[in-house]
Amino acid sequence: MTFSESELDQLLEQAKAISRKAGAFIRQERENFDASAIEHKGFNDLVSYVDKEAEQIIVDGLSELLPEAGFITEEGTKSTRSESLNWIIDPLDGTTNFIHALPVFSVSIALELGGAVILGVVYEVNRDECFSARKGGGAFCNEEKISVSAAPDLSASLLATGFPYYNFEEIDKYLIALKSLMQKTHGLRRMGSAAVDLAYVACGRFEGYFEYNLNSYDVAGGIILVQEAGGHVTDFAGGDDYLFGREVVASNSSIHEEFLRNVKTIWS
Repeated sequence: MTFSESELDQLLEQAKAISRKAGAFIRQERENFDASAIEHKGFNDLVSYVDKEAEQIIVDGLSELLPEAGFITEEGTKSTRSESLNWIIDPLDGTTNFIHALPVFSVSIALELGGAVILGVVYEVNRDECFSARKGGGAFCNEEKISVSAAPDLSASLLATGFPYYNFEEIDKYLIALKSLMQKTHGLRRMGSAAVDLAYVACGRFEGYFEYNLNSYDVAGGIILVQEAGGHVTDFAGGDDYLFGREVVASNSSIHEEFLRNVKTIWS
């Protein structure tokens, strides 16, 4: 299956509208959110009716666009995965932030074809920023073109990461990485939404981002943003198993080799 540029542009516009619709619902529910609505999928793995209903809004909208496409969803609203074409959805990336009223959470939508993301949307709900990209079309935030930063090396860089919250098998390596990178950069930030981290790399607010123990729906929407904004995305080994391989290193072009070398040294 192939899509023309005009077909991708149309799909992207529709996906952006759906992300904003889900985001409006999330924003409205946050105003009167009751903590008693929190459920536990596992240790420190939180979910609420807001995640589930936002996902239903997204699935309903996307199902009308491409009836032949499968779905990979965080909350399992629809799990009819196709061999070649899938929508990959995180309806509320940053659920813990949402529950604690910390204003960093987002909607992430991506379309994957044959293992590669061909369009993506990350809608940061609180700042009303809709990041979007399609293959070969550049990356945008609220219709303004964006690009990764021009920082030349790690010493001029601000990095983002995520902390493990239930799988602590690699925590010692993680702490070593933090210690090393803290001494070589402007610092590290933990925003609590992988999709936002990647969007912020794409628009130059961060120079780089790395994290392990990720799912495809955490990163799919943001991966293509970084790529189309002129950055690089790899796994920890420098390969291309970053969509389903559960680990991501993303950065601007100038620092990627140095950044990756530091990560590889620790996770070798």
